[in-house]
Amino acid sequence: MSQIDPIDIDLSQTEPRANYLPYPASRLAAKIVPQDLTSFKSYGITRVERELQQEMVELREAYMKIIDAFNWNKLVYEAHFNFEPVVGELYHLYEINGKRQLSMIEPQGWHQRWLGTFRLNADRRWQVEKVAEDFDIRAYVSTTVDGE
Repeated sequence: MSQIDPIDIDLSQTEPRANYLPYPASRLAAKIVPQDLTSFKSYGITRVERELQQEMVELREAYMKIIDAFNWNKLVYEAHFNFEPVVGELYHLYEINGKRQLSMIEPQGWHQRWLGTFRLNADRRWQVEKVAEDFDIRAYVSTTVDGE
């Protein structure tokens, strides 16, 4: 008498096995109740939306920081100066008769409209050290762009 391998029997079946069906295969089977996934989905959606919203806020802040750095550098490089700035030194930006002037003279020693103090980095970027309270780079750039 030969033994029949139960795996061979399972593999030879063309119909799906009862334990893999999404519904009970007989009246004696346990009742299958679909799970209510509404709370899971709403929690997931809320959490993901909040995280993505936070990432968007952080990206916008980083973007605005880069734009501000670009505008400050443009403002300083377009200013008039008759010397070659030294890396690591502080320089002061003034507005004189509607034109910008970069100077080594500190704001206390020169009675012109001071816009800010900057340091030239090794990568030739101007780093903002201090800005005049009455000067907003974003407002200045938007008015000069709109005014042109």
